[in-house]
Amino acid sequence: MRTAVLSEDLQLQIAERDRPEPGENEVLVRMRSVGICGSDVHYYEHGRIGDYVVDSPLVLGHESAGEVVETGAAVDDLHVGDRVTLEPGVPCGRDDCEYCRSDEYNLCPDVHFMATPPDDGAFAEFVAWPADYAYRLPESVSLQAGALIEPLSVGIHVCRRAGVGLGDAVYISGCGPIGLLAMEVARVAGAEPIIATDVLPSKLERARERGAIAVNVAEDDPIAAVEKATDGRFADVVIEASGAAPAIENTLDVVRRGGTVVLVGLAADSVVPFDTNEIIDNELDLLGSFRYRHTYPTAIELLANEQVDVEGLVDFEMGLDDVDEAFRRVQSGETVKGMISFD
Repeated sequence: MRTAVLSEDLQLQIAERDRPEPGENEVLVRMRSVGICGSDVHYYEHGRIGDYVVDSPLVLGHESAGEVVETGAAVDDLHVGDRVTLEPGVPCGRDDCEYCRSDEYNLCPDVHFMATPPDDGAFAEFVAWPADYAYRLPESVSLQAGALIEPLSVGIHVCRRAGVGLGDAVYISGCGPIGLLAMEVARVAGAEPIIATDVLPSKLERARERGAIAVNVAEDDPIAAVEKATDGRFADVVIEASGAAPAIENTLDVVRRGGTVVLVGLAADSVVPFDTNEIIDNELDLLGSFRYRHTYPTAIELLANEQVDVEGLVDFEMGLDDVDEAFRRVQSGETVKGMISFD
């Protein structure tokens, strides 16, 4: 089968590999649609994210959907022909793992996560995956939308962490896929107003189309903008999805006293200064948000009910043979989402 493999010298090339055989509790999925995530591009550019280093050939891609073509002997709830989306993180599930035991499986230290060294991802014609982490898609949900359930899940988890609810003023910095999808989830939860910031007009236009107050922080003062939008009260919830150090620092300036700040964007420099006295004096809740847990059924329901738009984020779609060109296009920064299609 054909795969897109990132080599140790960071060359992305098509390579032939053996088609995998599904295990007893696995399904074999023919990939149809896979999204290009920012983490994929980061590995492509730098060869590492934190302690995860590309030191052997790695198949990238973890936003995926396809069709079941074979099932393991113990799988009885999925069948050949089912259209599925794959949750890319599979925890260890051991009884002695406190995170799996407490149902915080996204925090499991021994999770197997697609496209995170040394685990291969979904830029392959076939992927064998545990059936418990393959979710059947309703007919009304396309395979492209199914692949984008992964970033939508990040947005769901962020909003759950923040406790976003009816009437909350929400400020979101960064209008990439995570910021825009967190915005969609916040809107469904009843947040109003939603202020979204970025430096690229094309991305801000996406936010504006979805009902947000869009602020270009390269031209306008975000603090003044959120003060005006909330009649001086500032934001109940701030979601930082850009990873830009100035945006992270500004979170404390746009949140109300007693409000919540959730960090989900990964900064290039992991150490960013915070005014701890301000956090204490304003009794702020400062939270991190890592991947997601128990979000895929909710995401599928949101898509089936047409409550959120994920396909509207897609700027282009290319075939697997053009994967290197697709990555270079995403590198430009102007696109929100690029997809690889196997059809």
